Amino acid sequence: MPSANAASVGVSSMLRNRVYTALALAAAAAMTIFWAPFWLFAVIFGVACCFAAYEWAALAGWQAQGERLYYVASLVVLMLLSLAQQAYWFEIVVLSCFVWLGGFLSILVHPRTSAIYQSRWFIASLGWILLLCAWFSLLTLFQIDNGRLWVFWLFVLTTATDVGAFFLGRAFGQHALAPKISPGKTREGAGGGLMLALIVCVPLLFLSGALDFYASIGLTIMMSIVSIFGDLFESLLKRVSGIKDSGALLPGHGGLLDRIDSIIAVVPFLVWSVA
Repeated sequence: MPSANAASVGVSSMLRNRVYTALALAAAAAMTIFWAPFWLFAVIFGVACCFAAYEWAALAGWQAQGERLYYVASLVVLMLLSLAQQAYWFEIVVLSCFVWLGGFLSILVHPRTSAIYQSRWFIASLGWILLLCAWFSLLTLFQIDNGRLWVFWLFVLTTATDVGAFFLGRAFGQHALAPKISPGKTREGAGGGLMLALIVCVPLLFLSGALDFYASIGLTIMMSIVSIFGDLFESLLKRVSGIKDSGALLPGHGGLLDRIDSIIAVVPFLVWSVA
């Protein structure tokens, strides 16, 4: 009985920390999206990508702090170089979508292709590409018509998908979504995440006039599915590398990468769809 009580207290504490952290991140993201000028928006989310890169380096097998900082510095150099190539951003975003599609395919056929993810330099290069493209996809999205709304919608969609999957999965989950990759994720949870995304995100798009009703439904479904696969892809990398959490920066969530993996996956597809 004492062990059961201790476990219950531990779960409650984890859920409380998860909620508090999510609320704090949501408030910080909303203030940045709606009030920050473009340059500050770029800096803040650039810093977030650098923290994610520090954690990604561990997935590539770079455990020493010096190696991980070198990896972050390399990403910063690529970011600075990309600022001089803005004319090619959209084409690179489209190419990154095909990289993501390859990653999603590897989820479906795992573990037959998992050997490729054991290559340190392959994972490192993949991180540079996906994090860099996520950063300037966000900048591109921010600058289109109703850009702040679209960035806000992106964060709402990924959060709703994650929250719905987490709580509906805990309440009703019985069938594993990808048992060889992440046994804790369930089909019921994925369905709950998709339903919550539809309930929250479709009205936001439709009532704002960004899209008509049916287009809002279609885009929400597609981006929510990408969000789920983005989360699974990070789980695949962690399983191959033997890492449980990408970090411990965010109480209740793990690392920053654990929190933004879906955003990194969705944003290039969203730019491709609406830009």
